[in-house]
Amino acid sequence: MTNHLLEIYQILLAEFGPQHWWPAETEFEVIVGALLTQQTRWENVEQAIANLKSESLLTPDALADADRDTIEECIRCTGFYRQKSERLQLLSRHFARNRISGILDKPAGALRAELLSLKGVGYETADSIILYAAHKPVFVIDAYTKRICECINVNGGYEALQRYFEGGLPRDTHLYQEFHALIVRYGKEYCTKKRCDECIIAQSVIV
Repeated sequence: MTNHLLEIYQILLAEFGPQHWWPAETEFEVIVGALLTQQTRWENVEQAIANLKSESLLTPDALADADRDTIEECIRCTGFYRQKSERLQLLSRHFARNRISGILDKPAGALRAELLSLKGVGYETADSIILYAAHKPVFVIDAYTKRICECINVNGGYEALQRYFEGGLPRDTHLYQEFHALIVRYGKEYCTKKRCDECIIAQSVIV
Protein backbone atom coordinates (compact mmCIF):
# COMPACT_ATOMS: atom_id res chain seq x y z
CA MET A 1 0.00 0.00 0.00
CA THR A 2 2.81 2.40 0.85
CA ASN A 3 4.37 2.15 -2.61
CA HIS A 4 0.97 2.58 -4.26
CA LEU A 5 0.14 5.83 -2.48
CA LEU A 6 3.65 7.19 -2.86
CA GLU A 7 3.37 6.41 -6.58
CA ILE A 8 0.26 8.58 -6.80
CA TYR A 9 2.04 11.32 -4.86
CA GLN A 10 5.02 11.24 -7.22
CA ILE A 11 2.73 11.33 -10.27
CA LEU A 12 0.97 14.42 -8.97
CA LEU A 13 4.19 16.08 -7.85
CA ALA A 14 5.70 15.56 -11.30
CA GLU A 15 2.59 17.04 -12.92
CA PHE A 16 2.14 20.12 -10.73
CA GLY A 17 5.24 20.61 -8.59
CA PRO A 18 5.24 21.60 -4.89
CA GLN A 19 2.10 23.46 -3.80
CA HIS A 20 3.35 25.03 -0.53
CA TRP A 21 -0.16 24.95 0.89
CA TRP A 22 -1.79 26.48 3.11
CA PRO A 23 -1.18 30.11 2.10
CA ALA A 24 -1.56 32.16 5.29
CA GLU A 25 0.38 34.63 7.41
CA THR A 26 -0.74 33.27 10.81
CA GLU A 27 -2.18 30.14 12.37
CA PHE A 28 -5.43 31.99 13.02
CA GLU A 29 -5.72 32.88 9.35
CA VAL A 30 -5.52 29.15 8.58
CA ILE A 31 -8.23 28.47 11.16
CA VAL A 32 -10.53 31.11 9.68
CA GLY A 33 -9.88 29.88 6.15
CA ALA A 34 -10.59 26.28 7.11
CA LEU A 35 -14.07 27.21 8.26
CA LEU A 36 -14.82 29.62 5.42
CA THR A 37 -13.80 27.16 2.71
CA GLN A 38 -16.79 24.95 3.47
CA GLN A 39 -18.96 24.69 0.33
CA THR A 40 -17.17 27.38 -1.64
CA ARG A 41 -14.17 27.98 -3.91
CA TRP A 42 -10.83 29.01 -2.47
CA GLU A 43 -10.88 32.24 -4.49
CA ASN A 44 -13.91 33.33 -2.46
CA VAL A 45 -12.11 32.52 0.78
CA GLU A 46 -9.14 34.63 -0.31
CA GLN A 47 -11.46 37.58 -0.91
CA ALA A 48 -13.13 37.10 2.48
CA ILE A 49 -9.74 36.91 4.22
CA ALA A 50 -8.69 40.13 2.49
CA ASN A 51 -11.95 41.78 3.60
CA LEU A 52 -11.42 40.71 7.21
CA LYS A 53 -7.84 42.00 7.11
CA SER A 54 -9.00 45.35 5.78
CA GLU A 55 -11.29 45.63 8.83
CA SER A 56 -8.48 44.50 11.19
CA LEU A 57 -10.57 41.49 12.21
CA LEU A 58 -8.11 38.67 11.64
CA THR A 59 -7.28 38.02 15.29
CA PRO A 60 -9.32 35.95 17.76
CA ASP A 61 -10.08 38.93 20.04
CA ALA A 62 -11.06 41.28 17.23
CA LEU A 63 -13.27 38.76 15.46
CA ALA A 64 -14.85 37.57 18.71
CA ASP A 65 -15.95 41.11 19.59
CA ALA A 66 -16.82 42.29 16.08
CA ASP A 67 -20.25 43.41 14.97
CA ARG A 68 -22.00 40.48 13.31
CA ASP A 69 -23.18 42.58 10.37
CA THR A 70 -19.59 43.59 9.64
CA ILE A 71 -18.44 39.98 9.64
CA GLU A 72 -21.30 38.96 7.37
CA GLU A 73 -20.44 41.66 4.88
CA CYS A 74 -16.77 40.61 4.87
CA ILE A 75 -17.52 36.94 4.23
CA ARG A 76 -20.66 37.27 2.08
CA CYS A 77 -18.67 36.10 -0.95
CA THR A 78 -18.18 32.63 0.58
CA GLY A 79 -21.88 31.78 0.68
CA PHE A 80 -23.95 30.76 3.72
CA TYR A 81 -22.51 33.92 5.23
CA ARG A 82 -24.97 34.24 8.12
CA GLN A 83 -24.33 30.68 9.26
CA LYS A 84 -20.61 31.01 8.77
CA SER A 85 -20.52 34.33 10.58
CA GLU A 86 -22.10 32.81 13.67
CA ARG A 87 -19.79 29.80 13.61
CA LEU A 88 -16.73 31.89 12.90
CA GLN A 89 -17.45 34.14 15.86
CA LEU A 90 -18.01 31.15 18.17
CA LEU A 91 -14.73 29.66 16.97
CA SER A 92 -12.96 32.99 17.52
CA ARG A 93 -14.33 33.30 21.03
CA HIS A 94 -13.00 29.86 21.86
CA PHE A 95 -9.52 30.84 20.67
CA ALA A 96 -9.79 34.24 22.33
CA ARG A 97 -10.47 32.63 25.72
CA ASN A 98 -7.49 30.33 25.30
CA ARG A 99 -4.05 30.98 23.82
CA ILE A 100 -3.86 29.71 20.24
CA SER A 101 -0.50 28.10 20.92
CA GLY A 102 -1.89 26.40 24.00
CA ILE A 103 -4.69 24.85 21.95
CA LEU A 104 -2.63 23.93 18.90
CA ASP A 105 0.14 22.39 21.03
CA LYS A 106 -2.22 19.71 22.33
CA PRO A 107 -1.80 16.13 21.05
CA ALA A 108 -3.62 15.61 17.74
CA GLY A 109 -6.31 13.39 19.24
CA ALA A 110 -7.17 15.82 22.03
CA LEU A 111 -7.04 18.79 19.66
CA ARG A 112 -9.35 17.04 17.19
CA ALA A 113 -11.88 16.25 19.91
CA GLU A 114 -11.81 19.86 21.10
CA LEU A 115 -12.31 21.26 17.61
CA LEU A 116 -15.11 18.83 16.80
CA SER A 117 -16.96 19.96 19.92
CA LEU A 118 -17.31 23.44 18.41
CA LYS A 119 -20.38 24.32 16.37
CA GLY A 120 -19.83 24.09 12.63
CA VAL A 121 -16.53 22.21 12.82
CA GLY A 122 -16.63 18.82 11.14
CA TYR A 123 -13.93 16.29 10.36
CA GLU A 124 -12.49 18.06 7.31
CA THR A 125 -12.37 21.48 8.97
CA ALA A 126 -10.86 20.10 12.18
CA ASP A 127 -8.25 18.08 10.34
CA SER A 128 -7.33 21.02 8.11
CA ILE A 129 -6.65 23.07 11.23
CA ILE A 130 -4.62 20.25 12.78
CA LEU A 131 -2.53 19.66 9.65
CA TYR A 132 -1.97 23.23 8.46
CA ALA A 133 -2.20 25.34 11.63
CA ALA A 134 -0.94 22.90 14.27
CA HIS A 135 1.40 21.11 11.82
CA LYS A 136 0.50 17.64 13.07
CA PRO A 137 0.27 14.66 10.69
CA VAL A 138 -3.39 13.92 10.05
CA PHE A 139 -4.53 13.35 6.48
CA VAL A 140 -7.39 15.58 5.32
CA ILE A 141 -10.11 13.88 3.29
CA ASP A 142 -12.09 16.21 1.09
CA ALA A 143 -14.47 15.84 -1.86
CA TYR A 144 -11.60 15.65 -4.35
CA THR A 145 -9.89 12.90 -2.37
CA LYS A 146 -13.11 10.88 -2.22
CA ARG A 147 -13.66 11.27 -5.96
CA ILE A 148 -10.14 10.16 -6.83
CA CYS A 149 -10.39 7.20 -4.47
CA GLU A 150 -13.60 6.09 -6.16
CA CYS A 151 -11.89 6.24 -9.54
CA ILE A 152 -9.19 3.82 -8.35
CA ASN A 153 -11.70 1.57 -6.57
CA VAL A 154 -10.89 2.64 -3.02
CA ASN A 155 -14.15 3.26 -1.17
CA GLY A 156 -15.22 4.20 2.34
CA GLY A 157 -16.34 7.03 4.56
CA TYR A 158 -14.19 9.84 5.90
CA GLU A 159 -12.46 7.93 8.68
CA ALA A 160 -11.95 4.79 6.60
CA LEU A 161 -10.25 6.77 3.84
CA GLN A 162 -8.19 8.63 6.40
CA ARG A 163 -6.96 5.34 7.84
CA TYR A 164 -6.16 4.20 4.31
CA PHE A 165 -3.90 7.18 3.64
CA GLU A 166 -2.33 7.36 7.08
CA GLY A 167 -1.70 3.62 7.10
CA GLY A 168 -0.10 3.67 3.67
CA LEU A 169 2.18 6.69 3.98
CA PRO A 170 5.10 7.68 6.20
CA ARG A 171 3.75 9.74 9.09
CA ASP A 172 5.10 13.07 7.91
CA THR A 173 3.38 16.44 8.17
CA HIS A 174 5.01 17.99 5.10
CA LEU A 175 4.16 14.94 2.97
CA TYR A 176 0.54 15.05 4.10
CA GLN A 177 0.31 18.78 3.37
CA GLU A 178 1.78 18.48 -0.10
CA PHE A 179 -0.18 15.34 -1.01
CA HIS A 180 -3.49 16.82 0.06
CA ALA A 181 -2.76 20.07 -1.78
CA LEU A 182 -1.78 18.14 -4.91
CA ILE A 183 -5.02 16.15 -4.78
CA VAL A 184 -7.00 19.39 -4.59
CA ARG A 185 -5.04 20.84 -7.52
CA TYR A 186 -5.59 17.66 -9.52
CA GLY A 187 -9.30 17.64 -8.73
CA LYS A 188 -9.65 21.20 -10.00
CA GLU A 189 -7.62 20.58 -13.16
CA TYR A 190 -9.08 17.19 -14.11
CA CYS A 191 -12.16 16.09 -12.15
CA THR A 192 -14.19 19.30 -12.22
CA LYS A 193 -13.39 19.73 -15.92
CA LYS A 194 -14.59 16.18 -16.70
CA ARG A 195 -11.18 15.17 -18.09
CA CYS A 196 -11.73 11.54 -17.07
CA ASP A 197 -10.27 10.16 -20.29
CA GLU A 198 -7.01 11.96 -19.49
CA CYS A 199 -6.82 10.80 -15.85
CA ILE A 200 -3.14 10.36 -15.15
CA ILE A 201 -3.88 8.56 -11.89
CA ALA A 202 -6.22 5.92 -13.31
CA GLN A 203 -3.88 5.39 -16.27
CA SER A 204 -0.83 4.91 -14.07
CA VAL A 205 -2.15 3.09 -11.01
CA ILE A 206 -3.80 -0.29 -10.73
CA VAL A 207 -5.31 -1.04 -7.33
